Amino acid sequence: MIDLPDLAHVKAALRAQRIETPSWGYANSGTRFKVFPQAGVPRSPEEKIADAATVHRFTGAAPSVALHIPWDRVEDYGALARYARDLGVAIGAINTNVFQDNDYRLGSVTNPDPVIRRKATDHLLEAISIMDLTGSRDLKLWFSDGINYPGQDDIRDRQDRLAAALRQTYDRLGEDQRILLEYKLFEPAFYVTDLPDWGTSYAHCVELGERATVCIDTGHHAPGTNIEFIVAFLLRQNKLGAFDFNSRFYADDDLMVGAADPFQLFRIMNEIVRADALDPAYGINFMLDQCHNIEAKIPAIIRSVMNVQEATAKALLVDRDALREAQQEGKVLEANAVLMDAYNTDVRPLLAELRAEDGLDPDPIAAYHRSGYQQQIEAERAEGQQAGWGA
Repeated sequence: MIDLPDLAHVKAALRAQRIETPSWGYANSGTRFKVFPQAGVPRSPEEKIADAATVHRFTGAAPSVALHIPWDRVEDYGALARYARDLGVAIGAINTNVFQDNDYRLGSVTNPDPVIRRKATDHLLEAISIMDLTGSRDLKLWFSDGINYPGQDDIRDRQDRLAAALRQTYDRLGEDQRILLEYKLFEPAFYVTDLPDWGTSYAHCVELGERATVCIDTGHHAPGTNIEFIVAFLLRQNKLGAFDFNSRFYADDDLMVGAADPFQLFRIMNEIVRADALDPAYGINFMLDQCHNIEAKIPAIIRSVMNVQEATAKALLVDRDALREAQQEGKVLEANAVLMDAYNTDVRPLLAELRAEDGLDPDPIAAYHRSGYQQQIEAERAEGQQAGWGA
């Protein structure tokens, strides 16, 4: 097993780590068949931010919250940003929505109707205006666009339309703003998805310029896909802008990150650490993108933050010198053993010690349950319309 003599560098890296939580993760969600409401769910963007600030208060590692427009639309975004700062967090990525309007039945920015394409692109531009008001750096784009049947539309024309909308959006960015371009293997389109994989996203980002980067959603891949290879490739090209962390068994399940395959999460973070890309200054936005349908939302998000921290701590414990030596000498089993020794190390005591040193409770979940926050919000939010998909 790994000898743990001097962990100062590991603790320093973990202290610097930042994980962004999603506003929609605090709202009601469900499956295609049923949305299950929970007591205490936020009714407004402000209450979502309050819940996000609570996660940060107990973890110390989640200082920003992503917004989703129009789900989080308000009249005064500057005031919303100030509200967030007063609670100790910041507004993070601004996520767009061009998939829940009836006009988008045949697509949004790739729709054959130029009027609908204009409407969709205007929404993307609106999101940048919101970024200007909130101080957000990242514009997160995901498109559900695609076709169901051969011949339904021209595949190449749709790529041209997508490129045109992305160009207009990119040209509107401020100097310190950037695009995070997500992809999805399938759903809801059955025959062709217009942005189906990391290669398509990467190609569009290269065409756009240096402020367009790929967002990897860990659930948006075919079974068996080697996600850490994608991570390594995009890091090498300086085109990895963000993660949407979640976990899946079959498809885009949006389970808690690290729940289905914690070893995969470790392997991903191993590539991040190997590239010295963990520091926030490198620019990767480590975001959660999860729907907590049957489990309590705030504890699930706290647990997710902890899962990322644990995978990161293990990646930081990899003996890089020993690994490199074994790799260079072709010692297959020895090289694998170096990784496995790090992965099999129980880092929970290390993280508990780190939290105690930073004035946090060593057990964030237990601390949350003791805090009474859940009981408080269930009492205070008993009336009104709970937030959820489309609200």
